[in-house]
Amino acid sequence: MADHTYDALLLKNQLCFPLYACSREVIKQYRPYLDALGITYTQYIALMVIWEEGTVSVRDLGRRLYLDSGTLTPVLKHLEAEGYITRRRCTQDERVLLVTITAAGLALRERAADIPGKLAQSVRLDPDEIATLYRLLYKALGAGEK
Repeated sequence: MADHTYDALLLKNQLCFPLYACSREVIKQYRPYLDALGITYTQYIALMVIWEEGTVSVRDLGRRLYLDSGTLTPVLKHLEAEGYITRRRCTQDERVLLVTITAAGLALRERAADIPGKLAQSVRLDPDEIATLYRLLYKALGAGEK
């Protein structure tokens, strides 16, 4: 008789592991493109939100990226040092820190515009599978509940 006491601890039974491994592999695919731009993946996803919004509060940026301020602050400091964004206090509420894209940041967006298409070619899923995975991952994140 087999002892199944520890089956829950088998790596093959963990939902988190294929998510973790897949995430690492996908991010690795970004590396050559982002290295050419001189940015990290975390800086890239932060820029994606800032490109979309133009100006966004650090709090809202953190919520959208599922990042805490301890992770986000050095990312934003680097992007500001490179001239891609500016950070300033909101005039209506000094507790709110706003991040705004600069002309250099918009120029970087032009250079990054083809990255999603290049990455889409490296995913081993058909378009329907990608759509299903996308929907399920956001469901798991609880994005529909916000």
